[in-house]
Amino acid sequence: MAKKKICFVVAVSITAHAFLKDHIEALRKDYDVYLAGNIQSPDDVKELNICGYYKIDIEREISIGKDLKAVCQLSSYFEKMKFDAVHSVTPKAGLVCALAGFLAHVPIRIHIFTGQVWATRKGGMRFILKSLDWFIAKLNTHILVDGNSQKNFLVLQGVVNTTKACVLGDGSISGVNIVRFNPSVDIRVAVRKELNITDDKVVFVFMGRLNHDKGLYELLPAFNRLVETNKNVFLLLFGMDEENIATTFGQYNNLTKESFLYYGVTYEPQRMLQAGDVFVLPTYREGFGSSVIEAACLGLPTITSDVYGVLDASVSGETGLRCKVGNVESLYVCMKELAENSEKCKAFGKAGRKRVQEKFAGDVVVNHWKKYYDSLLK
Repeated sequence: MAKKKICFVVAVSITAHAFLKDHIEALRKDYDVYLAGNIQSPDDVKELNICGYYKIDIEREISIGKDLKAVCQLSSYFEKMKFDAVHSVTPKAGLVCALAGFLAHVPIRIHIFTGQVWATRKGGMRFILKSLDWFIAKLNTHILVDGNSQKNFLVLQGVVNTTKACVLGDGSISGVNIVRFNPSVDIRVAVRKELNITDDKVVFVFMGRLNHDKGLYELLPAFNRLVETNKNVFLLLFGMDEENIATTFGQYNNLTKESFLYYGVTYEPQRMLQAGDVFVLPTYREGFGSSVIEAACLGLPTITSDVYGVLDASVSGETGLRCKVGNVESLYVCMKELAENSEKCKAFGKAGRKRVQEKFAGDVVVNHWKKYYDSLLK
């Protein structure tokens, strides 16, 4: 008997590598799995255990002509291959796949929401982007959301209805590789030595895009104030500077080499995060907060803001603390509390790692996906 066929649709192949590699591996045991997206060569997908791939001219930015061409390409491919299910990831791929799948009469059409760009937008652009998400939800037969607080937000905003949207397990699109993100004293010592950070420093670490939405304009002044009363703290930033935030560092008199380092982009989060004592993400919006559970898996307590998405990645008072979004004073208070209480940090870190192992380990998340597909296709 021929296996049923699934096609994942992404804008770029890196999305499949980052979020779907283990899912594809698990699904291949019972299904034929394909990938469609802006795939430039076989090398882009050679590490993915797929049956085949299809290149479509899909771009991240909106372009009506090119987008319609991509819809036509994908719809023809769906009709030719007669897929039993198609599944899109990321907004642009979601829109193209929803239209193509509808036109090709694919019986099971799935999209997963992993965050909303429009959550922090205003005016006409917010309305347009939100409407596109509503349209994606309307055309698909099944909707996944990678966190319960995000699902509640989408329901409240009228984008999805509560019966159609589903969260698998406790959320997270891919979970954490707990073998890769394994705390090591030797690695901590080595990384601190590389970065010239002494062992007596309490290091607050941020990892993510440096922009307004990630809360950098609250983090910098909060830490600058903290240094005034505690010379034993250090702020370590990792990530791409999307808004030239580095040009503002000079405004803060306490961001000196003795207390601050902007490292830039790292491709070794499992290693570099171990230089830290506390992970901080005062974000304005988040789909889930993967960096939070990665840090927690390494035994770091976390400070996060009280916005949807990231609410699912931590438990306030158990794995870390929660500050008010956009509030420098609230963030400062949280940072001060953990800077002065090493025992609380250890307790939060231990509880955080245990929670990730139980709820968000990669194999746990993949198993939820496999069971979900089995319920639809078997």
